[in-house]
Amino acid sequence: MGHVCAKEYNCEKELTLDVIGGKWKMIILWHLGKEGTLRFNQLKRMIPGITQRMLITQLRELESDLIVRREVYPVVPPKVEYSLTPQGETLMPVLEQMYKWGMSYKNFLDKSLDHSIVINDSARN
Repeated sequence: MGHVCAKEYNCEKELTLDVIGGKWKMIILWHLGKEGTLRFNQLKRMIPGITQRMLITQLRELESDLIVRREVYPVVPPKVEYSLTPQGETLMPVLEQMYKWGMSYKNFLDKSLDHSIVINDSARN
């Protein structure tokens, strides 16, 4: 089963961060949660800067942790789709709150600093 099953954690927060932490996992989950089922290349286009290898690695980990579902269709050329599992869908309220906190914190920093924090709109939605 998932990569988290072979580890020992001190608390549930560690487990949560192991499942969704890192540079890319939350962004992948956000797009799957907001857009629904996506093919690999659709997802890759939505995440500027991610390499094909990294996207494959992150999707495999999320799949092994039962957060993302990978469906392979027996057609030529191969068709593979990714979507959130029911357990993965339970993360969307958490990601929504993190998004709101990030926007609030950005506004706070913009007011506190001499310059604005730049957020690329294409990666936000």
